Amino acid sequence: MLNQGLDAIDRRILENLQHDARMRNVDLAAKVGLSPSPCLRRVGHLEDSGVIRGYATLVDAEAVGLPVSIFVNVTLEKQVEHALETFEKEIKACPEVMECYLMTGDFDYLLRVVTADLTAYEHFLMDRLTRIPGVASIKSSFALKQVAYRTALPIAAP
Repeated sequence: MLNQGLDAIDRRILENLQHDARMRNVDLAAKVGLSPSPCLRRVGHLEDSGVIRGYATLVDAEAVGLPVSIFVNVTLEKQVEHALETFEKEIKACPEVMECYLMTGDFDYLLRVVTADLTAYEHFLMDRLTRIPGVASIKSSFALKQVAYRTALPIAAP
């Protein structure tokens, strides 16, 4: 579903579900000004069309022993299709990698990695990341403090 296909009610549904995915349909319907049946149909359509990709539980990283966040810039030896595919396949198999972006600019990929401590990051770096074929350089930056973190997209009516 393209952005143009979202009306004001769809946007209100998305805003509400981003803040509380466990909201009961009857409560969601009341918040967006629909009766429950049409609201449920709209949510189903948003799911079927891929606008809603899924539902998740947000877990506090520190509470589960993963307080260290590292941003990693990775440069490949060659930016050819096979090298990119190989790197991406390997990275998707690393549970420590929370996010991975193909970038423009001075490096090829930006990763956000979480670990329990510096020793765990060293193991990830030496045992996983440096062993991926085609990796030319790795630069790590450690986050000192999380200033802002959002999971909800800023969906506003056009």
